[in-house]
Amino acid sequence: MLDLGELWSPIRLTLELAAITTVMLLIIGTPIAWWLARSKARWKEAVATVVAMPLVLPPTVLGFYLLVTLGPNGPGGWLAGLAGGRSLAFTFEGLVIGSVIYSMPFVVQPIRNAFEAFGERPLEVAATLRATPWDTFWSVAVPLARPGFMTGAVLGFAHTVGEFGVILMIGGNIPGETKVLSVAIYDYVETLQWTEAHILAGGMLVFSFSVILTMMVLEKRMGRPGL
Repeated sequence: MLDLGELWSPIRLTLELAAITTVMLLIIGTPIAWWLARSKARWKEAVATVVAMPLVLPPTVLGFYLLVTLGPNGPGGWLAGLAGGRSLAFTFEGLVIGSVIYSMPFVVQPIRNAFEAFGERPLEVAATLRATPWDTFWSVAVPLARPGFMTGAVLGFAHTVGEFGVILMIGGNIPGETKVLSVAIYDYVETLQWTEAHILAGGMLVFSFSVILTMMVLEKRMGRPGL
């Protein structure tokens, strides 16, 4: 018999993970994108390369190193020890850390492109009006880069929802803790529960279509820089 509560649990967990990850990515990724867009440092593209590596790095490789880092013998174990735990691996908090790293380029790159697109002129005008760098950033740069922020938020959320390899490596398959949608679909297929797999997979298809349609509408209305 179909258990709606069992189906809802990974959906709720996935939405919670994606929402938290997206907020954290916007907070962390914005200063990184601003620095990459404005810095004249010779090594900034090396930093940009590190940020973009999850785009081409196999999820199992990234997941393996995250597992080592978040495990009891890594920095994650030390951090967990401060809260009385042994490890950040196989915890929801570990999933958030892994998701932030894995989805970073999908948020940083659109925001960086948006910062670069409006050029120097608006910032120079703000400076002539004696605006502080802080005021210039929030009053000029952020509003002008709004399409990049919206694109980054949509892509970051969607990419987190669809994660599998990294999530499985660092989170496993713990119901209510780390069993997100992608893992639940895999689990249902492995146990031949086709009805449940169809429902969740169909929902993901609808979600994916909605994300792509949203991106096209944003691109058409705002003319945002591409990823």
